[in-house]
Amino acid sequence: MEITSVKVRKAFEEGTMRAIVSVTLDEQIAIHDIKVIYAGERYFIVMPSRKVAENSFRDIVHPINSEFRGILEKAVIDAYFEQKDALLEEARERAEAAESDAPAEE
Repeated sequence: MEITSVKVRKAFEEGTMRAIVSVTLDEQIAIHDIKVIYAGERYFIVMPSRKVAENSFRDIVHPINSEFRGILEKAVIDAYFEQKDALLEEARERAEAAESDAPAEE
């Protein structure tokens, strides 16, 4: 299985969640909402999940073996570092534009 595309959809400057990513495999299937997490002085990924009980979640999709998980995690985190600066700059520009468009307070 080949990872054919990794797109960082949203990046965050603060907090433990640093990005939300979509991955395409073999140009045939897409996995959305993979999260890039920074905690304990390291980056790792969290697969898409759904709530199954109070304070309990279950992955909707996940790698079956540790070898592919490592490949996927490296591809996602590498893409995050390649794309995050541009995404964060775009977010800052949108925020500045929104502020300048907002009516002035009296």
